[in-house]
Amino acid sequence: QVSLAESGGGLVQAGGSLTLSCAASGLTSKPWAMGWFRQAPGKEREFVATILWSEGKTYYADAIKGRFTISGDNPNAVHLRMNSLKPEDTAVYYCAAIDYYCSGSGCYDEIEYDYWGQGTQVTVSS
Repeated sequence: QVSLAESGGGLVQAGGSLTLSCAASGLTSKPWAMGWFRQAPGKEREFVATILWSEGKTYYADAIKGRFTISGDNPNAVHLRMNSLKPEDTAVYYCAAIDYYCSGSGCYDEIEYDYWGQGTQVTVSS
């Protein structure tokens, strides 16, 4: 069965950097997209970044654009380089994948994602 495994989370001071990685297993074909979401305590899960393999495009949430960079090891691994981290970036970060297709806002919607990892904790201290 398909599984996604995140790694690289930890504790970092504000202004520091961290790189998250996600490795997928059990996939029989390349997913349409792989991306990252995050959920802070008491808040809803929110979109962070996504990479669309076939188009070679990336999309970022406004809150992290310019600070985070998503990249992929085609076909079943992605990474999230997180620079200039802020305390408000503290959250559990989840890797997710879409099997078939997404377009526009659908690529940012967690409902569209078929597979999810267990999450990795990122804590940014002030």
